[in-house]
Amino acid sequence: MSLHTRPLGDTGMDITRVGLGAWAIGGGGWRYSWGEQDDAESIAAIRHAVENGVNWIDTAAVYGLGHSEEVVGKAVAHIPEADRPFVFTKCGLVWDEDDPEAPPHRIMRPDSVRREVEGSLSRLGVDRIDLFQVHWPDTGASLEYSGEESGGPAPQATPIEEYWAVMADLKAEGKVRAIGLSNHDVPLLERAEAVGHVEAVQPPFSAINRSNAAEVAWSARNGTGVIVYSPMQSGLLTGAFSRERVEELDPADWRRGHVDFTTNLERNLALARALEPVAERHGTTVAAVAVAWAAAWPGVTGAIVGARRPEQIDAWLAAGSLELTEADLSEIAEATVRTGAGEGPVTPEG
Repeated sequence: MSLHTRPLGDTGMDITRVGLGAWAIGGGGWRYSWGEQDDAESIAAIRHAVENGVNWIDTAAVYGLGHSEEVVGKAVAHIPEADRPFVFTKCGLVWDEDDPEAPPHRIMRPDSVRREVEGSLSRLGVDRIDLFQVHWPDTGASLEYSGEESGGPAPQATPIEEYWAVMADLKAEGKVRAIGLSNHDVPLLERAEAVGHVEAVQPPFSAINRSNAAEVAWSARNGTGVIVYSPMQSGLLTGAFSRERVEELDPADWRRGHVDFTTNLERNLALARALEPVAERHGTTVAAVAVAWAAAWPGVTGAIVGARRPEQIDAWLAAGSLELTEADLSEIAEATVRTGAGEGPVTPEG
């Protein structure tokens, strides 16, 4: 399949409109797992994606507490160098080796970042990381810390100016090719940009979760690449979900208790059903339409789509070349309002 490519900001990398997300590939045994996963099947999925034209993989050190990076490294090591995909990873979520089920901590101290980049380089088996991203803003506390008790971030939090300077140093040293920020809002992006150019951002973005449209718009104005994650809202917009399927999820799957799969489930499934006529007109799947919707938003370079098995990739691969019409986008916007699914603007104009 011929997949369309776009420049990732000014990084010099042209990436396909869809990339493979490796969160679930990390397997079970940690706080935010998708349940147990077979490594051989993961490697087969990665190779299947690459063989079908996908030219980038997004992972993170915390996925499987290092295991996702190890699996990605094994998979790409056996792909001819000329055909190898770009490998993107993230830092800043530090876990407790003695308590893998504990929430990881958001830590971006310079010494910690440097340890993390060396760990990722080793696990991935590469000399340079193509895109190194800060996973979450530093709070110095666990991922589930709200700041409510103290009235704000933990006092040991590293300011973004400090950790973004370290990220820029890693690029200057040749350990990484480009640097980016994930899950950072516009005020934080502005502060980072004052230190050094933000080359890429990674917000969650889907027809259900549209709350980060401002970050996408900021990036478009500043020449920053955007790779969005969860364009199928963790499976809800695949067209294959139901209340029964939610009840059958692995007990270790984080989705079982999430509001999108409990309180808001029916309205989210209603939006997924509303994508069916669009998919039928294009001769494709609901999953492909959902991903293409995210990729069609002005400013978005590409969308990260997860898969645990090769056949799951086939369900959304067409999004890499699917062009939704204005009529399609209007129909989806109307369905979004009618179903009440999600939050945020339904069109780029608001």
